[in-house]
Order: sequence, then C-alpha cells, then structure tokens
Amino acid sequence: MAGTRAAIRYAKAILEIAESKKVASQVSVDMALISSTMNTNAELNSFIQSPTINVEQKENAMLEIFANANKVTKSLFHLVKENKRFEILDAIALEYNKLFDIMNGVEVAKVTTAVPMDATLEAKILAKIATFSDKKITIENTIDPSIIGGFILRIGDKQYNGSVANRLQVLKRELSN
Repeated sequence: MAGTRAAIRYAKAILEIAESKKVASQVSVDMALISSTMNTNAELNSFIQSPTINVEQKENAMLEIFANANKVTKSLFHLVKENKRFEILDAIALEYNKLFDIMNGVEVAKVTTAVPMDATLEAKILAKIATFSDKKITIENTIDPSIIGGFILRIGDKQYNGSVANRLQVLKRELSN
C-alpha cells in the first residue's frame, strides 16, 4: 500500500515536470514502454526488484535499455536511484499513464469476455459506452472463459455485467427462492 501511495506521488511529480516542459505525451509513451518491458521481461523485473543489486547498476541498466527515452524519464531513473525506490518503478509508470489519461479526458474501459473481442463486438461496446460517457474511451480486453459468454464492462466505479455466467447465477437465485 505504501508503495502505491509513493508511486502516485512520484507519478504526479513527473507529470508536473513533463507538463512544464511540454513533453508529457512523450513521457507517457516512455512510461508505457517501461511498464510493458518490465511486465514481459521477467529477468529485467527480477533485476530491478533484487535488493542485492546496487542502485547505481540499476540506474545504468535502465539508462542503457531506455537510451532513447526523454530526459524527464531519465531523470526519474536518477530520482528513484537517489531515494532507493527502484522496486516501485513499474507502479510509477502505471500511475503516470493513469494520471496522463485523466488529464487528457481519456477513460479506460475494462472489458472481460470469454473469447477475444472482434471488431463488431468492440464497436457495439463503444456504442454502449457512448450513451453514458462523453470521454474518449480506450478498451482493455481481458479473457476469462469462466463467464461463458457475453461481457463484463467496467468503467471507473461502474460495472455492467452482461455475462452468461451472471445470468445463470441470477436465474439460479430466482429458482431457489
């Protein structure tokens, strides 16, 4: 929990710096790359998380891996090195992009389906979202075969459950009463 609060504080600070230098969108691309790289590369993630590796080595590795990153992003590497907080770098990147999306009026719709979404289902979901949200929407698809069919849509604190599993559960409750 404390790591999450710290990540939010770091992300806010980096966003303010990036905004003042008019490079917030470039830094957002860097943060997305950092997050996806750390999530897909287990070796890099364990290297960053390791308490036995010194922070200078971690900073040098990140500067080498992300050599084309913006100066603001590189300054984040230095900042987390100075404060010995490299273990929350991925969380900082995620929080930065959340804050960047909020700042730009972009909302993430998390859609859970039993099978990967095709273009027609995505269009239907975007049409449904347009009826109650005027923000720009990006869709994040999660596949969960246990919902059997349909979809579960989450936007912020709202949820619409149109899954077959949910309908079966409702029917089961009605029949048992």
